[in-house]
Amino acid sequence: MRRFDHLADVEAFITVTDKGSLTAGAVALATTPSVLSRAITRLETRLGTQLLRRTTRRISLTEAGSTYLEQVRAAFETIDQAERAVQGEGALAGRVRLSVSTTYGHFRLPEKLTRFALSHPGVTVELSIANRNVDLVAEGYDLAIRLGQLPDSGMIGRKLADAPLRLVASPDYLALRGTPQSIEDLSAHTCLPFVMPSTGRPAPWLLRVDGLDVDWVPQGSVQVEDDVLGTVSLAEAGLGICQTYDFVVRDRLSRGSLVELLPAFGGRSRPFSLIYPPHRHLSAATRALIDCLLE
Repeated sequence: MRRFDHLADVEAFITVTDKGSLTAGAVALATTPSVLSRAITRLETRLGTQLLRRTTRRISLTEAGSTYLEQVRAAFETIDQAERAVQGEGALAGRVRLSVSTTYGHFRLPEKLTRFALSHPGVTVELSIANRNVDLVAEGYDLAIRLGQLPDSGMIGRKLADAPLRLVASPDYLALRGTPQSIEDLSAHTCLPFVMPSTGRPAPWLLRVDGLDVDWVPQGSVQVEDDVLGTVSLAEAGLGICQTYDFVVRDRLSRGSLVELLPAFGGRSRPFSLIYPPHRHLSAATRALIDCLLE
């Protein structure tokens, strides 16, 4: 009896979970959703456990499915590496799934990812740019770039950078409303808060007064949700004041479309970190991307 005649069913399971649906998986494998559904059912019967929860709209991994996915994906990557070694192929190949926030994804990642893609054209990077904290294990991501102090989640964290923050507004806004000279003056101005999805409350602005850290909560009639870069666009249009990262507004400050406010009360920053599960087998492609991001 052949021990591994079910590998095609395993590949179907990996593809469906990576693509998020039977339909998308079928497109990737040039087959039909019903064929993949039968393959996964055969695999579940063989293992004696449910791997996927299926509804009409979405699929999700069971706990057993999440554990199985992690192991078989590592096994398939090992097979890929073995084949390249035998074939004498020196170039990296494979797939890396990366989740990153909009600020880092638009302003910091492109240069690094371009350098990586030029060095490793055989590696496919599946990139999600969104302001949400993905579940790396459940959603099948290899890496994520997260903002702020890392919680004690058991993940491995490698700091990428401390990003300085700036308070900014447009010249038109300042001509109309005046320039604040103190933190107290901010209460009389139109502020552009970003509502944190994790708390539903405005994120505090990080300021420093006489060497002491002060978290000041902005209030405003326009509050931005989902995409924090919206506060910068609105500030540049003259709607009010926002706080954001230096790397986001550096060019705008140079062009004069934005002006830095209260620099004497600045000096604080937020860290960006690269995280990944400690128990997951890291492919050569994933390790190469980690090295590139940490340069």
